[in-house]
Amino acid sequence: MPSPTITLVTVSPNPAVVGQSFTVTATVIPVGVGTPTGTVTFNVTGASPQTVTLTGGTASAPFTLNSAGVATVTAAYSGDTNFTGSTGFNAVVVLQGTTTTSVVSTPDPSALGQNVAITATVTPVAPATGTPTGSVTFVVTGPGGGTFTQPLSGNQATINLNTLGAGSHAITAIYSGDANFLPSTGSDTQTVNPGPAATTTTVSDVPDPSVFGQPVVFTANVTTNPPATGIPTGTVSFTISGPGGTVTGSGTLVGGVATFTTSALNANATAYTVTAVYNPNTTNFLTSTGTGSHQVNKASTLTTVTSTPNPSTAGSAITYIAFVAAVPPGAGVPTGNVTFTITDSTSAVVSTATVALDSSGFAVFNDATVLAAGTYTVSATYGGSGNFNTSGASTTHIVV
Repeated sequence: MPSPTITLVTVSPNPAVVGQSFTVTATVIPVGVGTPTGTVTFNVTGASPQTVTLTGGTASAPFTLNSAGVATVTAAYSGDTNFTGSTGFNAVVVLQGTTTTSVVSTPDPSALGQNVAITATVTPVAPATGTPTGSVTFVVTGPGGGTFTQPLSGNQATINLNTLGAGSHAITAIYSGDANFLPSTGSDTQTVNPGPAATTTTVSDVPDPSVFGQPVVFTANVTTNPPATGIPTGTVSFTISGPGGTVTGSGTLVGGVATFTTSALNANATAYTVTAVYNPNTTNFLTSTGTGSHQVNKASTLTTVTSTPNPSTAGSAITYIAFVAAVPPGAGVPTGNVTFTITDSTSAVVSTATVALDSSGFAVFNDATVLAAGTYTVSATYGGSGNFNTSGASTTHIVV
C-alpha cells in the first residue's frame, strides 16, 4: 500500500517586485521510507502552470508576475507506485517596482521663440521590469513656463514649448506612478538665450487678381514670435515668379511692414508664386520667409476705327485707321493684329486686310480698292495677345 506524503512549498525571493523572476520549490516528504518520484504541477495565480519532474524529492520552477499584489502558489505532487500524491500551498507577495525619472530638453540652450522639446523617461529599477504607465506632470519655472501633464507612451512623455522667456528655467518631471510602479521625480534646467528672436513673415497683395499693366502692391508683415518682443527692422526681398516670368524687388521695413509695387507682371492662366524673405539688419532677429500667390488676368481693350476721307469720292483710295487701347485699370500698349473688313449694303465683303499694331497701338490700312458710290460698313477687330483681350469696332463710311 502506498505511503502518504507531505508537500512543502517555498518561494524565493518573497516578496518579489513586478517583473522580477522568483523560484517556487516543492519538497515532497515521505511518511515512511524511500524517495518519492513522479512530477509536481505548480500553479501561481496570474501565470501559466508548469509541471516539473522530481529530482531527489524536490522540484523547482521560475515564475514572473507583471502585476503587483498577492498571488496564491500551489504545488501538486502526482504520486507514484510507492507514494500517494499531496498538495502544498504558499503565497508570494509582488510589490510595486521602484522607478527613476530622467528629463532632457532640446535644444539647450535655445533662442527666444524657438520650440523646446522636454522629454521625461520613466525606467523601472532592477530587478523590476516592465513598462510603467500613467502620466508625468512637468513643472517649468520662469516666464513662459507653467504646469503641464502628459500621459506616458512607451515609458516616455514629451511636451513642446515655444513660450519660454530668456534666462534659466528649472524643470521638474513628476511621474504619478500606477498600480505596478511607484512614483519618481526627475529634474533638469533649460537655458533660453536673450536673442536673436525668431520671426514670422506673412505676405499679402492688392489687388488680387490684377490685370496686365495694373500696379500691384505686395506687402510683407514681419513679427516676432512670442515670448520675444520688439519690432523687426531691416529689408524684405520679394520674388514674384511663375510661367509669366520673374520679377524681383525689395522694401524697407517701417513698423514691421515692407512693400513693393510693380506693374511688370504678365498675364497668365497660372498664378505667380510670391516669396518674401526678411533680411534683418541687427543681431536681435532671425530671418524668416513668407509665401503667397498672385493671379494676373488679361487687360480688356477698346478698339475704335475711322476712315479718311469720309465722305470720299467714288473710285478714290481710302485709309482706314484702327486704334486699340487698354481699358483701365489695365495699362500698356496692346500688341498683335487688327483685321479690317469692308462690306457693302448687302453685307458682301468688298475688301479685307490684317495689319499689325504699331508701337502706339495704331493699325493703318491704305485700301486701294475702287469703291463705287454707295454706303459701306467698316469693321476693325483686334485679335488680342498674351496680355490683352480681343475687342472690335465698326463704323459707316459713305462714298459719294
